[in-house]
Amino acid sequence: MKKDFFEEGQYYHIYNRGNNKENIFIEEKNYSYFLEKLKKYIIPIADIYAYCLLKNHFHIVLRIKDRKDIPEKFKEKIHLPFSNLFNAYSKSINKAYNRTGSLFQEHLQRNRIENENYLKQLIIYVHLNPIKHKFTEHFDNYLHSSYRSYLSVKQSSIDRQFILELFDDLENFKFCHDERRIVYEGILNDVSLSDD
Repeated sequence: MKKDFFEEGQYYHIYNRGNNKENIFIEEKNYSYFLEKLKKYIIPIADIYAYCLLKNHFHIVLRIKDRKDIPEKFKEKIHLPFSNLFNAYSKSINKAYNRTGSLFQEHLQRNRIENENYLKQLIIYVHLNPIKHKFTEHFDNYLHSSYRSYLSVKQSSIDRQFILELFDDLENFKFCHDERRIVYEGILNDVSLSDD
């Protein structure tokens, strides 16, 4: 990762998949282990707004903190906690499942989010990803995304307040997700009908 991979105060959609399309989450406990590492390495340098972990890839929406809020040791190396996260996770998977080599595709993918409308669309996109990839028919019950955190009052590492204000409130947040889900399902149904 090059030094200027991330900039302070900027929003990003980051994602990656397993090398050769292989699974990066092999069993249930791998998802929570990845989230523990995400919390350990990324929360000090970024606010996380959404995530979705699927068997062979993941999506995370976040904002790199302002320079003054980033720990001194990472101010010039914002990319380093990301390297640490993926290296730590890869090593544990390789050890646990007796595999060798790279777990993830070579480079972490990232898109800079330039405006709040795009940010809202991405939050919805990430939460609906399990439907898109046919992991479930009910995104709101999917265990490995941040959607359910938004419906909870429990303490969370997700920065819910900012996003709920962006959507105006929780009701509109849910409405926008449901509305987009209907569009997805409509598209999926149209495609399947045209194949007959």
